[in-house]
Amino acid sequence: MNKVYPDAAAALADIVKDGQTVAVGGFGLCGIPEALIAALRDSGVQGLTAISNNAGVDGFGLGQLLTTRQIKKMISSYVGENKEFERQYLAGELALEFTPQGTLAEKLRAGGAGIPAFFTKTGVGTIVAEGKEIRNFDGHDYVMERSLVADVSLVKAWKADKAGNLVYRKTARNFNPNVAMAGKITVAEVEVLVETGELDPDEVHTPGIFVQRIVLNAQPEKRIEQRTVRPSK
Repeated sequence: MNKVYPDAAAALADIVKDGQTVAVGGFGLCGIPEALIAALRDSGVQGLTAISNNAGVDGFGLGQLLTTRQIKKMISSYVGENKEFERQYLAGELALEFTPQGTLAEKLRAGGAGIPAFFTKTGVGTIVAEGKEIRNFDGHDYVMERSLVADVSLVKAWKADKAGNLVYRKTARNFNPNVAMAGKITVAEVEVLVETGELDPDEVHTPGIFVQRIVLNAQPEKRIEQRTVRPSK
């Protein structure tokens, strides 16, 4: 099975559709699949539910899909640094399922592991728990959280082999392994692609069984959100 596609557009062409749930790796702008997000934008699909820690920034990352109004709902943890996100949400144009960060990570991991739900103390007694089952274990209340499974997952890795085994680089690992697990179809954007068997098995972070498609993007832009420099003297 050939998992390598010539570009991001080709990798998404026959799998993205209106109304899908799409999970996207990354934390802020660190470790985001830049080329795949741009290709998703260019595909023109509408009515997406996007699962991601955040929605990028205005005009970059998932922020591009907010500009084009392709996202109808966000399931995320951090909603700052994006004025268009704020505007759409306050205007009632964008639905938001606000989820604590650790809970979001576990919802994705559990979805990938075939676990339909789990209990956590996070959010008990807050609006996060509204409408959810509360159960007492050993004298403590826990809220039940449903796991997340995406129709398509888009992830960014540093290196992959042609079998889809992925290696992430430092903090760019962030949500990517859990997002990769949670996708019915997972597409990985990588900077380095090697032959199958070249990776040391101990280096692999995401096994290739979770990855169906691979796109090489050897020179990503890798923006940063805020550049802070020392004032000149």
